[in-house]
Amino acid sequence: MATCLLYRQIPARVPRYYRVELAMNLFSEVSVLREWGVAGCNGQSAINIFTNLRDASVAADRYRNRALKRGYARA
Repeated sequence: MATCLLYRQIPARVPRYYRVELAMNLFSEVSVLREWGVAGCNGQSAINIFTNLRDASVAADRYRNRALKRGYARA
């Protein structure tokens, strides 16, 4: 459905990424998938499931805003 990809580049450090994605699943629920880690390597991921799109989009915005406050920028 919707994806937000963020990167953080700090001089003399390895670049990092953070991705937030909204997707419908087979049970008519909305999943918020988050992935983060070092660019070019396997990272970590987490999935949160919500019963409606409004709650999922609020949660996704919260995760995105938190990453932006940590220094990530849009790709």
